[in-house]
Amino acid sequence: MKAKRNDSSAKGPTPPEAEIEAQPLRLQRILALAGVASRRKAEEWIRQGRVRVDGEVVTDLGVKFLPSAHRITVDGRPLPPLEGKVYYLFNKPKGVLSTLRDPQGRPTVRDYLFRAGIRERLFPVGRLDWDAEGLMLLTNDGVLAQRLQHPRFQVPKTYRVKVRGVPSDEKLNNLLTGIRLPSGKIHRADWERVKNRKDRAWLLITVREGEKHQVKNMLAAIGHPVLTLKRVALGPLSLGRLPVGQLRSLTPHEIEALKVSLNFGHSIH
Repeated sequence: MKAKRNDSSAKGPTPPEAEIEAQPLRLQRILALAGVASRRKAEEWIRQGRVRVDGEVVTDLGVKFLPSAHRITVDGRPLPPLEGKVYYLFNKPKGVLSTLRDPQGRPTVRDYLFRAGIRERLFPVGRLDWDAEGLMLLTNDGVLAQRLQHPRFQVPKTYRVKVRGVPSDEKLNNLLTGIRLPSGKIHRADWERVKNRKDRAWLLITVREGEKHQVKNMLAAIGHPVLTLKRVALGPLSLGRLPVGQLRSLTPHEIEALKVSLNFGHSIH
């Protein structure tokens, strides 16, 4: 039942720096690489005459420029320095910290980056508990990382959880109306029943806030503690069949979908 309120490899992508330096690019691609807008939003700006190259308005979506050879502005403001933005999906195993370093020497995400030969300085986005597993995003795109975690955007995060006991629909519907957590805040969640066993149940739980231990605390509050937890989706991104402990680059379509979902081109304030 569903209830709602309303193969990859570890290969990295072709370095964006090489693309930037090697050949002329369409203007909308340049804006996207600069991190100021999704390509779709950049195309809107170009059509609206908001983008200038060397002081001249450019409205042709097909024309190409070498970024290093031209001064490109949006609404009179120059683009930030172009740097290669990279985006990786990581299936974090249990027993691994979702940070880049640990004073106690426990396994971290950085260990898996090194094994995959990835040396960029990346931000882990959407942290998971030590004993949880599943989807994490790793990127050097600070603007995107900030938006993914900003309360305004209400990015949905879906978890497959195994709980002790078999909760009734009535109990689970309390998640829809709201649970007051130890912080004093009331949080809500969508739920979907996956399967039941004699003394266990598997559920899909979707939340849009980011309070620590939120899913665990909500299910404990209705009397069904979490036994295992795995994040399977973050916004438009899905874990799919990515093996545990492996990384893969996001596809251009996934990057575009992510930026569209985060309203790139609009202020977060």
